[in-house]
Amino acid sequence: MVFSDKPKKGTIRRIMGEFKVHRVRFFDYMPSGIRAIAFNRQTERIAVGRVDGSVEIFTLLYNLFQEKVIPGKEQRSIEALCWVGERLFSVGLSGEIIEFDLHNLRPRYTIDAYGGPIWTITANPQGTHLAVGCEDGTVKLFEVLEDKIQFERNLDRKKGRILSLSWHPSGTKIVAGMMDMIRVFDVKTGHAIHRLLVDKAAGAPRDQECVVWSVVYLANDTVISGDSSGKVKVWDALTGTLIKNHDVTKWDVLALSLSQDETSLVAGTSEGTVVQFQFLSSVLGKEDKEWVRTRTFKNHTHDVRALAEVDTAIISGGLDTQLVVRPLLEKHDIKSQASALRKVQFPHRRLVSCAKKAQLLLFQYPSHLEVWRLGEGEEEGTPGEKVPVRRIPEKLLQLKAKGDEHICCSAVSPCGEWLVYSTTSSLRLYKLQYENNNISITKVSKLPKVLRWAHQLCFSADSSRLFAASGRSSVHMVSLGPEGCKHKHTFKPKNGSTQPIHLLTVSENGLWLATANSDCEVHIYSLSTLKSHCTVPVYRSGVTAMAIHPTKNNLFIAHADQQVFEFSIELEQYTDWSRKVQREGLHFKWLERDTPIMNVTFNPRNPDHIILHDMYMFCVLDQSLPLPDKKSQFFNQLTLKSLPEQERKTHCHAFKVCKLFQPLMCVDVLEDHSLVVVERSLLDIVAKLPAPVKQKKFAT
Repeated sequence: MVFSDKPKKGTIRRIMGEFKVHRVRFFDYMPSGIRAIAFNRQTERIAVGRVDGSVEIFTLLYNLFQEKVIPGKEQRSIEALCWVGERLFSVGLSGEIIEFDLHNLRPRYTIDAYGGPIWTITANPQGTHLAVGCEDGTVKLFEVLEDKIQFERNLDRKKGRILSLSWHPSGTKIVAGMMDMIRVFDVKTGHAIHRLLVDKAAGAPRDQECVVWSVVYLANDTVISGDSSGKVKVWDALTGTLIKNHDVTKWDVLALSLSQDETSLVAGTSEGTVVQFQFLSSVLGKEDKEWVRTRTFKNHTHDVRALAEVDTAIISGGLDTQLVVRPLLEKHDIKSQASALRKVQFPHRRLVSCAKKAQLLLFQYPSHLEVWRLGEGEEEGTPGEKVPVRRIPEKLLQLKAKGDEHICCSAVSPCGEWLVYSTTSSLRLYKLQYENNNISITKVSKLPKVLRWAHQLCFSADSSRLFAASGRSSVHMVSLGPEGCKHKHTFKPKNGSTQPIHLLTVSENGLWLATANSDCEVHIYSLSTLKSHCTVPVYRSGVTAMAIHPTKNNLFIAHADQQVFEFSIELEQYTDWSRKVQREGLHFKWLERDTPIMNVTFNPRNPDHIILHDMYMFCVLDQSLPLPDKKSQFFNQLTLKSLPEQERKTHCHAFKVCKLFQPLMCVDVLEDHSLVVVERSLLDIVAKLPAPVKQKKFAT
């Protein structure tokens, strides 16, 4: 069903001659802007803090896969993030320091710094101390202990908020960016040893302050600052003098990031540009080097609020909500997936749940849920034809989450009679009833004590059981019925893993349960014996989607590096088809895709058809056809249509890719064998963003 932005206008389309398609465009998902980025060189992980208080963990090891998400909170703001080993800290305008529990995906504890709003946090290179910059003008030092942090002392206080901090690599000095000045502190004495005055922008009002948004401290005692006058300034911290002044923009320089070898620096601006500086010799053959502006990248439409320069790329984010990975081409010898520009625009997890029997959709927003009933169209039509709608889609329910915590997961049962959601501290289950086009909702008041919260939720195919993934990779199974909700069993992995589960799937016959966690482990449990059945061999790339075949009982798994596997649950080994894929290899066009597979489902009419989708395409994978070789045309649907029927067979291969619908948030198959496709227009997201800074265009 092809729905336009307004639900009242709708049609139905048949694609590939196989499916009636419900095309849904009324999920108004709106991502939150990026406020902070922190890169952990030890683990190759990137923490991204957003305006809504949520934190996302991406791993460069698994093709920039979003392996963990810590939900936001209404009153939580994140101004800066900081890694200490594998521990993650944040600060914000609440004046508290938060350490996050990366196993249970929630704050572990909070400490009030008693200095008003906190604007910045940074750790010394030795990992023994944290420094935070506060609204009241103090730089506060905290000692990092084994299971907490402890306040140690304040450095000399100066009136005016501390907006940016950076440690000298030796850990003996700290530089602080403030209003109209930069101060250099001796950590041992706590006294300021230099005060560097920052000039305002030319023509700025006399009472306008110059804000030093970002500072970095180099090993050779050079300090580099970015400020609201649009300049990147290079200072000698030993003498307190200005060495070089770079005019970057008429607006603000908001963020700076330094490479590990201190030969490259990037600056993010209010114009949406990222400017690179390199430490080079200005005259060929001479040893004297200076910071030279070398390149400008324009991949954002709004403020670039956060930056991180990793070994081979620049990672940036800002108010336009997208995380951009810009490769440094001089560090890539050949053209490959790693050398391509990437933009992460949608979460790598499902926010849409489908009630396949009731033809309902559940949309998950940060603080509320929406239940929609799909429309109906005429049954007759030819492939590719738009068919008029008999009944428009209808919004049946909007449910606001209790409290100020954001929703981390939700699900609706296949029959449409149960709805469940969880925050980081509570889980709520509801019973839905439909009567004469009216819907009523009743909260299930008595839940088993084990159902306190969940990382992931799913129902069995017959809607009689609910599965909730909890701490330490455990899964609680509860029964649902007229008598209420009863705890039946808790499944735990034999290896005692503590990593959170991010995927759950149950077989259609109700015999098997499969889980995937952040350690790339896939565990399979028997629902008849209530015991662990087996573990899939660990493949070192994150699992992005998986599902159990309804008739074959094979577990189909998609990984972040775009590899796919099929595992026989009954034989406890990979299938012959899966071994063939690994032996022959997948087509390079498939492997070059830069968004992960988000969902796996199956064609009820053909057991050989597996349906996969990422952000930009969905694919019908036909296991009865040969795999495409390297010389084959991968995207060949239009070519096949132009060929006579007899010639098509020689050109057919297993991957039937459709790019008609995008960007995709969900693709699933309903009980009546129709396909539901949920799209979210990027133009609609951009239209809802605040206006960017005005820039003069050529010849205007």
